[in-house]
Amino acid sequence: MRLHPKFLMSLAVLAPMAGMAVAATPPAPARPATATAEVLAAPAAAAVATGTLRIEPVEIDDLKSVYATVRSTDRIEARARIGGTVASLAVDEGSEVETGKVLAIVADQKLALKLKALDAQIAGLKAQRENTERELGRQEELIKRGFTPKAKVDELRTQVEVVTNQLKSATAERDVVRRQVEEGEVLAPANGRVLMVPVTVGSVIMPGESLATIAANAYVLRLDLPERHARFIRKGDTVQLGARSLNAGEQKLVKGEISQVYPELQGGRVLADATVEGLGDFFVGERVLVYISGGKRRGIVIPRDYVTTRYGYDFVKISRSGGGISEVVVQLGLPSELKDGSQGIEVLGGLNPGDEILKP
Repeated sequence: MRLHPKFLMSLAVLAPMAGMAVAATPPAPARPATATAEVLAAPAAAAVATGTLRIEPVEIDDLKSVYATVRSTDRIEARARIGGTVASLAVDEGSEVETGKVLAIVADQKLALKLKALDAQIAGLKAQRENTERELGRQEELIKRGFTPKAKVDELRTQVEVVTNQLKSATAERDVVRRQVEEGEVLAPANGRVLMVPVTVGSVIMPGESLATIAANAYVLRLDLPERHARFIRKGDTVQLGARSLNAGEQKLVKGEISQVYPELQGGRVLADATVEGLGDFFVGERVLVYISGGKRRGIVIPRDYVTTRYGYDFVKISRSGGGISEVVVQLGLPSELKDGSQGIEVLGGLNPGDEILKP
């Protein structure tokens, strides 16, 4: 093949310049053969320093997610002891109350009028008794001198006793009316939270009518489970309560236990109550996600700090034979406890028994 003369001239000009560039560049030093081994040995040494964890299957509870309802152990009605009109109301739905706290005051105007009448009657009886006692004293002086008959003195003494007993009766009746006025204060029968207040200020109520419904004492979780769970659920079993948020899977589960299993099945379902600390801020009737044990199974549980999350994927470092380290993607399950009682997480896929994992 014949080349063009201009192309031959350009090659003749560029050849010396290429030779100068090659000559100006010093040759690269030879890389030692052990460089690759040193790079691989550094992660392996770090792995030995931080320690490895060998994967061994363990028996874990086969948790089933069910919904439970927050219930109060007791629902108590705060009732009025007298009839009348609600003069004041100190609580509303959701209020926290303590035993003996005044929830409302029921006023009856007739009691106030009756109290005034009794006060006037008592004042009149006191004046009558004082007058009779003075007259009795004069008659006793006259009988000593022989100017009055003894029958008159006995009559006055009887009048003093009658007036005194009438005064005692009126005083006792006044105490009863005052007690009725005091009973107009509707008191909280127990500690708890007010669920319902069916009256307002100015409402007319009768004796025994409810002014407030209180969820008293502690809260429990009412579990309504299918009949097949009756074989597994027992009193004292551990339950785990999920968090009240969208990222519930990232938060630690709260532990509780089954406090009561009802012996009667209703509509093919078994009822049970579970006690869990910290239910005071829940709504009564709120549905909460609860994990219960449906038996035992073998699985893999690792500490949570061995997992690294990047770009929405979970990674775990695995120590390979020969000192190499690689990262694998794992599928995580629910939080679970390790043998030492610390918090771990179940691995559903990505790890096999016998693997050795490293902390990131």
